[in-house]
Amino acid sequence: MRKRGYSALGAVLIAGALLAGCGSAGDGASSDSGKAAPAAGGANPAPAEQRAEGQAADSGALGGKDTAAEAPDLRVDQRSIIYTGTITVQVKDVNAAAAQITGITAGSGGFLGGDERQSGDGGSDTATMKLRIPAAKFDAALKQIAGLGDEKSREISTQDVTEEVVDLDARIAVQQARVDSGRRLLGQAKSLNDLVMLEKEVATREADLASLQAKKRRLADLTALSTVTVVLLGPEAPSPIADDEPSGFLGGLASGWNALGDSLAVLLTILGALLPWVVALGVPAGAVFYLRRRYRRGRGDKELPAPPAEAPATP
Repeated sequence: MRKRGYSALGAVLIAGALLAGCGSAGDGASSDSGKAAPAAGGANPAPAEQRAEGQAADSGALGGKDTAAEAPDLRVDQRSIIYTGTITVQVKDVNAAAAQITGITAGSGGFLGGDERQSGDGGSDTATMKLRIPAAKFDAALKQIAGLGDEKSREISTQDVTEEVVDLDARIAVQQARVDSGRRLLGQAKSLNDLVMLEKEVATREADLASLQAKKRRLADLTALSTVTVVLLGPEAPSPIADDEPSGFLGGLASGWNALGDSLAVLLTILGALLPWVVALGVPAGAVFYLRRRYRRGRGDKELPAPPAEAPATP
């Protein structure tokens, strides 16, 4: 019995070992078959992925201009800047200097935007000229104008409008696309109501587009042509530059004294304006009041009762 038991146990162990070996071999075969299956039958998935990537690339190439906006060029030499300047020059002859400035403006490719002159006695003539000069020749023109006489003052300011220009370009492109789509829909209208509604919508879109384009032209004009205001002074004309006012205690004292003088001047002006009315109305009113008071006094004296007679003394 013991030998039979040992033999049965040995048979069970051998069977278990055989089953374990078969299971591991089956797993290896299944894994190998799993790896080989895509290689054998993966001819369709790979081209499908390639086709998907090709379609994405094609769609990006076709719609890139509409969907992906190109980054604007914001380099220093590509920026949109508005230059504005004011210069004051004292010259010997205002008219001759004004003629030279007109020639300088024409030679730089600009034009004269305004000319205002005032004649004075003894060389106190003045002139104010507004020039539009190309931005590229702004500095050179100012240098030539300053050389015509004695420069008294100069002020130059700049305004960077690059972001506004880029924003306007984007808005104009979008609005132009809206106008084009509205026109296409207008050509496909089927009924009178649709036609009227689409015409109104297209007109609104075209008006918005025209407004944006006008703003763009305005900015383009300001950036292309700088504005220079030239003030010409004759040899005896007063300089517009005032002396620096004192600060601190002396400055406060001077300001207070000036304020007191201004207040007294205003008060005297008011009194001077009221004096004719006081004379015209006060004198007759005073006379009426005096006569009325005197009349009342005289009437009161007449109406006073006589004092009672004294009774005779009794003996």
